[in-house]
Amino acid sequence: MKKNMTISLIGGVLLSAGALYFAFKNVPIAELLNYLVSINYFWVLPAVLVGLFSFMLRAVRWQIILESTRRISFWRAFHPLMIGFMINCVLPGRLGEVARPMILQKEEKVPFTIGLATVVAERIFDICLLILLFILTAGALKIDPDQYVAFGTYQLNQETLQTVFDTMLKLAAVLIAGIALFSIGKVRDLIYSIILLTPSLFFFAGKRFKAAVRNKICQPVINILKNIAQGFALIRYPKKIFLCAGYSVLIWGLQACSYFLFSLGSPGIHLTYLEITTVMVIICIFISLPSVPGWWGLWEAGGVFALSLFGISAKDAAGFTLANHAIQVIPVILIGFVSAMILSVNIRRLSLEGKEFKDPGM
Repeated sequence: MKKNMTISLIGGVLLSAGALYFAFKNVPIAELLNYLVSINYFWVLPAVLVGLFSFMLRAVRWQIILESTRRISFWRAFHPLMIGFMINCVLPGRLGEVARPMILQKEEKVPFTIGLATVVAERIFDICLLILLFILTAGALKIDPDQYVAFGTYQLNQETLQTVFDTMLKLAAVLIAGIALFSIGKVRDLIYSIILLTPSLFFFAGKRFKAAVRNKICQPVINILKNIAQGFALIRYPKKIFLCAGYSVLIWGLQACSYFLFSLGSPGIHLTYLEITTVMVIICIFISLPSVPGWWGLWEAGGVFALSLFGISAKDAAGFTLANHAIQVIPVILIGFVSAMILSVNIRRLSLEGKEFKDPGM
């Protein structure tokens, strides 16, 4: 047993080192190191702890969403969540969102489609909260239409910000409307009836062929939709919706607090909590665009653009954003790998399976 634990520990350290290398290989390390030297490290630890506490609240929120179909312990929710975020930090394509329900299926026997639906529900809370925060915090900002920030291959300006924000708004509206409709029993029954009528379209085929279509295609599709409906069962419990909304406010409030605490020890950054919250929201909106693992480059471009709106010089903005990005991501990567070791999750196999799920045509 001791030998196996040692092997697992060594393997975990090597995997962590490899993941950090790939995460940072596109980062201007020299610039990051210069700024890190000038930071007051007294504020780094509380910033990291507050950020990690927000992830613990994410696990509690996910527990509440899952309660409608399956009760799981805090740690059974926390470990898959951290593994999912870790995968998002080190691999492209946001595979962590798919990995989380895959782990839940393996560990808790929760059907994949139910788990995926709960992850989608959780993301809807995040999108809605970010939209609300953007309206509340950025509404008073006057952004010069000609102002833009270039960082590597990215050029961000007011038009890009507005386009991404509008897309998030439309996506949230469509998802909420779709979930609300699908949660109505009569609507679901109508959808199931339409699916079951599909074999009748093959009027030229025999009874055996129609029965095969019904049993091998229609019924499995209906079963999947029923699982998805179970994953969205939270909508039938208004108290839980308000509770999750409250946790969402706390989660993003703590995330903004982590940014603010780090800014207190960062040279050249003198912003209020509200201003830092605006910076965080703008970064989050920009990193919703496709990017490299860990959002390196896009995060920095969004941060420099957001900080420039408050008169922060490009040099200080780039240094702060790079350093803050590092302290937000590194703990997640490390804890994610520890969680993977605890659950004996094979990250490579999980990532390959997740990629196959997201790209079935490949």
